[in-house]
This record gives sequence, C-alpha cells and structure tokens, in this order.
Amino acid sequence: MKIIRYLDTNGRARYASEQGDGTALRIEGDLFDHYTVTQERAEVARRLAPIAPTQILGIGLNYRRHAEETKAKLPEHPIVFMKGLNAVQDPGAPIVIPRQLASEEVDYECELAVVIGKACKNVSRARALEHVLGYTCANDVSARDWQLRRGGGQWCRGKTFDTFAPLGPRLVTADEVGDPGALRIATLLNGERVQDWTTGDMIFGVPELIEFLSGSTTLLPGTVILTGTPHGVGMARTPPRWLRPGDRVEIEIEKIGVLENHVVSEGEA
Repeated sequence: MKIIRYLDTNGRARYASEQGDGTALRIEGDLFDHYTVTQERAEVARRLAPIAPTQILGIGLNYRRHAEETKAKLPEHPIVFMKGLNAVQDPGAPIVIPRQLASEEVDYECELAVVIGKACKNVSRARALEHVLGYTCANDVSARDWQLRRGGGQWCRGKTFDTFAPLGPRLVTADEVGDPGALRIATLLNGERVQDWTTGDMIFGVPELIEFLSGSTTLLPGTVILTGTPHGVGMARTPPRWLRPGDRVEIEIEKIGVLENHVVSEGEA
C-alpha cells in the first residue's frame, strides 16, 4: 500500500491510502497499531512528510562507491549520527540554506529511508524486516563545512539544520517494496542526474542496520533510518557542486517515487 500524510481542509494532519488514479482514501486509526482504509475520499490541502518521526538515525559511508569517492576506509561497523526532528521537511517545500550559522557548502544525498513499524530491541537480521512498516525517499541534506570542520568532531551540527531532512512523497509498505537491497536510487539536480546507482551497493543492508541499531537499544515505532547515499555527492566533484538558491532537487527511488524540493536562502522561505 502507498500511504500519504496530509493536511485536510480544516488544517488537521491525517493519513490516507493513495490510489492508482491519484486519489486517496482516508485512513482511520493508528498507523502503528490498528487502522482501516475507509471509502471516504481524502481532502488533501497540502501533502506532508509521510511520517512524523519519533527519531531520525542516519548512517554514514554506507555505499562502497561513495566511500571510494571520499577516499574513506570502509567501516567495520555502521557509522551512526542523528538528525533532529526539526530537520524534517515536506515534499515540495524548500530546503533552506542557513545564513545565521552560514554555510556555502550545502550538499544533497539521496537515501532510502526505513520506517520502523513496531518497537524492537536486540532483533536478529533474520527477523529485522518483520519490524519495518515501509520505506520512503529521503534527502540527507548536509552542510559539509559544519559537518567536517566546524562541528567539534561530530556530524550532527552539519546534518540537522531546519529543513535538512526532506521525506516523501509517500510511504510504501514493506510488502509492496520487497527487497530493499535491490532498488534503483538517484538524485536529479536541475534535471541533471548526478547520482544514479542501486541500494545493492550498501555495505550494511537494511537487516544488518536494524540488527545493529536495535542492539541494547529500543527502536520505537516511527523511527526513521536513513541508510546512506551512493556516489556522486557534490562534495566529491571537481569542482565541488554545492546547492544554491533556485536549485531544484529530486530524489528518485524505484517503487517509491520522486521527492522534489527547491532550494532557498534563509530569510526567503
């Protein structure tokens, strides 16, 4: 099933099941427990990120070709960072380049986002996918200067400015996606395909990530896991290609769709 989250005409956030003809049927109940797809047509005033995360866990250097382009050693264990909930942005809404803590090195990163559907702890990789509600597209927007040089040795500062985690446009349930390690994934910048690869290049696949992240740690329903980006990021290009106001960024993942956002400068949003 394809699930959207939206504001209705009364300003209430709701979920709906997206239909093949582009319409959507309203969902009643708890997405993480018991819910029903009604026959009532959803009145979509504005589409939201398809999930309101309880936390966002990011994985760095999780594609072999990306590690090569950044001249980084392949990690022995997943590299974990967190993004604040403030960073979530809706489909079609702007990515805002910060000006108060100014950055001229804002980068794009297409990523497959995993949404945990039920609480789990110490899960084996063999049973990890049983805990996945579904998948969506993500852009792990990164201010490289604050991530790598000005963040005190931590990645979080450069990863968690407002709007730096666009999600969407829909959540596709796990049964419909199938193998998360066999999906095409790409970034288009102003129509140019700058990243184009497959999730099969992940160093740690989705089951391995859930096993690792749930070790001695409860993953709550609504946890979003950003699984890393393939090669082609702006930082690794010669010269580097940073996001600028006026740019249009599209994240495209097979079986999920296209997440599109435009870029503005802080104060213009």
